[in-house]
Amino acid sequence: MIFLIVGTNKLSVTTTSVINLLLVHGIFLISVPFRIAYYVQKKWSYGLFFCKMVSAMTHIHIYISFIFYVIMLSMRYISFFKKKDKIEFYRTLHSLGVSGTTWIVTSIIILPLVFTQYGKSANFHETECFQFQDAFESQAVVIVNYISSAIIFTVVSCLLAVQIFIIVEVIKQVQRPILAYQETWVQLKSLFFILVMIMCFFPFHMLKIYYVNHTKECFYANEICLSITALSCLDFLFFAVKTYYRKVFQFISFDT
Repeated sequence: MIFLIVGTNKLSVTTTSVINLLLVHGIFLISVPFRIAYYVQKKWSYGLFFCKMVSAMTHIHIYISFIFYVIMLSMRYISFFKKKDKIEFYRTLHSLGVSGTTWIVTSIIILPLVFTQYGKSANFHETECFQFQDAFESQAVVIVNYISSAIIFTVVSCLLAVQIFIIVEVIKQVQRPILAYQETWVQLKSLFFILVMIMCFFPFHMLKIYYVNHTKECFYANEICLSITALSCLDFLFFAVKTYYRKVFQFISFDT
């Protein structure tokens, strides 16, 4: 994907969203082997601080990915209704400002909760990790979890409703065959990103509504749902393969 975005318009809101998604996916994937190692070895050897960082990165990945999915889809919808090819920032500084603000605000919300509430139980052992069920005794943690779940359900449902409306409008406007039109594929790509959010983020947030009050009995179910969120890292793979090989073919043809 990094290869694919080289030479693209960096002022494009979509390109900015893609770059941020690649960044957050990459940082998150660095933390995954440590989580796997813990469950294989049944022992945490990297200290409480790093345990909290790995745990926090899982949640930061979910919410930063969600925010940039929403930004990207919203800009696509605005482009459709205003009949514009693309929405762009006026300056590179603006794109950096939006990206930086998103990362900072998300981190400010998640990191303090993780570092102040996780691992403070007297029963917590240094060789354990991700055993932070006691954190849900804090009302602030419970409220934040309820609010985050409600926001994701509401926003994704609204995006899905708008997307269905747009697809119906496109079908009405184009002639048969429908799949021969570029606009149809653009809207199907947008629908794909919504499905990624539904399939990857909904299970975790649906379980979380029950989990916050039943942490002991739902620990492994919660870990499974968290692992499902990692599948969102494959979001661009389906679009990248075709474009990548086309660019490679063009490069080889030009070189020869």
